[in-house]
Amino acid sequence: MDDVIWRNWCRDQSNCHMSEASPIIHVVDDDASFRSAIGELLSTCGYEVSLHETARKLLETSLNDGPACILVDLQMPDLNGLQLQDRLFELGCRLPMVFISACGDIPTTVQTIKAGAEDFLTKPVTKEKLLETIQRALARYEAAQAEEDRISVLRSLFAQLTPRAREVFDLLVRGKPHKQISYELGISERTVKLHRHQLVQKLKVRSLAELAVIAERLKLLPERNDNPARRPMKR
Repeated sequence: MDDVIWRNWCRDQSNCHMSEASPIIHVVDDDASFRSAIGELLSTCGYEVSLHETARKLLETSLNDGPACILVDLQMPDLNGLQLQDRLFELGCRLPMVFISACGDIPTTVQTIKAGAEDFLTKPVTKEKLLETIQRALARYEAAQAEEDRISVLRSLFAQLTPRAREVFDLLVRGKPHKQISYELGISERTVKLHRHQLVQKLKVRSLAELAVIAERLKLLPERNDNPARRPMKR
């Protein structure tokens, strides 16, 4: 891709970030010329860039402000890329990581991906591949953050339920009919229906099916054991 066309394309892409804070791309590499080149490229494309010559320099940085992505080399003095990945996981940092290295092999690539890396790119990487990977990593991260926010709201709403309402909720989402719930809890069917109506209102849903979805997302349903090895043999 011609550099002029590429720069124009990058400026067009950066318009997507105009209405909100630009994502921060942390570049961790002990090669000064590589850091500088990647930093200039990403800045041109509308990203905020933070350059780090070692993994420890990155660990001294606040990584909790807004969307971000970490581009990291594999082989570095002191802490290498794999050790940095482990350390960030221990610290509870869930920012997407993209490895960029000339020293990768298949076992190492598999190891980084299994540990949560978005991708493992081989130097030299094309501009198109780099930008596509960063955009994919950021999109996946933002989707995960949005889901966490939704789960947090659901937990907050569920925490406001009374103990009795939670009992009714638990039986409803397990598919128990009103009559059985009435018998198990020692309350009238009319009271069960009243609790159901209040649950729908307080949890801001419109149906029993949506209550079941909430239960699943909050992991309130028992895990199904579908392992054939544990099923009793038919005689």
